[in-house]
Amino acid sequence: MKRFLAAASLLALAATGTLAEPVKIGMITTLSGPAGYLGEQVRDAFVLAIEQEGGKLGGVEVQLVVEDDGLKPPQGLQIAEKFVGDEGMKLLTGIIFSNVAGAVVPEVVAQGAIYVSPNAGPSNLAGEGCHPNYFVVSWQNDALHEASGTAARKLGYTRAVALAPNYQAGKDAIAGFAREFGGQVTEIYTQLDQTDFASEMAQIRAANPEVVFQFHPGGLGIAFLKQYQQAGLLGQIPMVLSEPSLDAVILNAVGAAAIGLKGTTHWAADFDNAASKAFVAAWQAKYGDKPLTTYAQQGWDTAQLIASALRKTGGVDDIDAFREALRAADFASTRGDFRFGPNQHPVQDWWLIEIVADANGKPQIVTREQLRDDVGDSYAAQCKM
Repeated sequence: MKRFLAAASLLALAATGTLAEPVKIGMITTLSGPAGYLGEQVRDAFVLAIEQEGGKLGGVEVQLVVEDDGLKPPQGLQIAEKFVGDEGMKLLTGIIFSNVAGAVVPEVVAQGAIYVSPNAGPSNLAGEGCHPNYFVVSWQNDALHEASGTAARKLGYTRAVALAPNYQAGKDAIAGFAREFGGQVTEIYTQLDQTDFASEMAQIRAANPEVVFQFHPGGLGIAFLKQYQQAGLLGQIPMVLSEPSLDAVILNAVGAAAIGLKGTTHWAADFDNAASKAFVAAWQAKYGDKPLTTYAQQGWDTAQLIASALRKTGGVDDIDAFREALRAADFASTRGDFRFGPNQHPVQDWWLIEIVADANGKPQIVTREQLRDDVGDSYAAQCKM
């Protein structure tokens, strides 16, 4: 990559007599700890998109600068201040967790830079806290869990236990699930660094619900599902989950115990559209058998959105023009239908998925049916821009 960027810059020098500076893109993401693979997936797909264009996005030479926030809001903020204040970057992306986004995004946009989220979409930044320089490519936090509430309701369940970590995305998860589920919901909040869920297993058993919904991304999700099985609950109380609790890494870690689980998603690797097939093929060619998750898909689509804007503007010097080009969302999303709502969060479709056994008995995700069509989020009306 570095060799190519150097060669491209020399060509620009020969053609114009001046050294063309690449557009710097600052990526703040989580690369360490049990959730580190989430940021790795976003980063790897974003890098893949740049490599597919030979070091460019939208025909414009770019330089991706990546740093690990360690899932610590102060650390994320420190990196953002360095990127925007010290290095003059005008375009940032990468954040996985909403507590980090809550600290970083307001500072970034207040400094006149643009932040494009490949994952975190907290409710407080979708409504009254929205901003013209803030875009979310993935989903608003509540929306992906609203889909799970829809699925659980359509499957006939009326009493649920809902569990999630006690931070903004966890609160949004349970609120979103309950909003569309419509039945009785017992809420249980866990800790963001929790690995022992024995107490929660006892609470679930005592509540004896018809269904369990839980949102625990990354290593938390692996620990929760394994302990749910060990507690003997997997065969007793069914689960309906949203995509962060059913990613390919979690499924590989849990193994056959995940077979039969149902969930919801905005994208899966079996989607039958040209953009998705091209992305899956490129990922497999680059990374082989490395698990492919929605985090990677979100990183890829984020890169494609940025590429579509750079193709129109040629850079980020004119922030107003670049912002308008982003709003147009003039790219082929791997998920199919995609556009921005009035708060610059996605309007998209949601799907029911099921975990089945592949030819080797390993769990794999299969898309079953569309649950929701052309859906925005519950906070867009509160956004005044």
